[in-house]
Amino acid sequence: MKKLLLGLAVSLCLLSCGKTDNKSAEAGKNGKVEKLKVAATPIPAGELLKLVKDDLLKEGVDMEIVEFNDYVQPDKALQDKSVDANLFQHKPYMENFGKKNGFEMTAVGSLYLPTLSMYSDKVKSVDELKNGATIIVPNDPTNLARALLIMDKKGIIKVKNNKDFGTKLTDIVENKKNLKFVEMSADQIAPRYKEVDAAFINSSFALDAGLNPKQNGILNEDKDSPYANVLAVLKGNENDPRVQKLYKALQSEKVKKFIQEKYKDVIIPTF
Repeated sequence: MKKLLLGLAVSLCLLSCGKTDNKSAEAGKNGKVEKLKVAATPIPAGELLKLVKDDLLKEGVDMEIVEFNDYVQPDKALQDKSVDANLFQHKPYMENFGKKNGFEMTAVGSLYLPTLSMYSDKVKSVDELKNGATIIVPNDPTNLARALLIMDKKGIIKVKNNKDFGTKLTDIVENKKNLKFVEMSADQIAPRYKEVDAAFINSSFALDAGLNPKQNGILNEDKDSPYANVLAVLKGNENDPRVQKLYKALQSEKVKKFIQEKYKDVIIPTF
């Protein structure tokens, strides 16, 4: 009986150890697994990180994803070094946040653009906007500037400095069509955009409203927009092998296809 029990114990151990050894072999070519902690907002950043988690493990990096539902805590977590990287923000926001909070972050590279587009239920193109038309713009500083810079780039208006990510309505120096701008909270614009001639709507709210930039947008950002979301780290950590492996995994065809199929041009890959 003792021999039987001992035999069973040895068999179970071999099975268990075999699974662990196989997992370690899969995890990295050299058998060594390193931890990587990444902060993100749930959609789409958290989804993309989950998509590449197993791929990263095969490269020897065990990634832990920490999700936040705001735009402050992911950078705070990076600042206090409780995470190694984050994915949720564009470079202008990253630089402004770091400056205000006394630390420096670096963008490893851009990955996707959550579009900000102008939508209209009244006209089919910006050329059809009448003199004195009313345009709703987001009232938060980052997206207000973003909307104004998009219009400046397309020649609809001119601003003092088209490189200034802090551009305000008072910085408009030319407005040939005498467009009227109404500032509104971003989450309130989609339900009310039909009340005016046109409105700028952020990607997440456009998705909720069933809007698509290619089908319904009359003015869209270019793929090279500086507002593409980036993988960010503390300055000096951009060449960390774990981070570089993550960035490479996030640039895969699998990730690109996922973004294109799920978000239908509302969020677009930038790689």
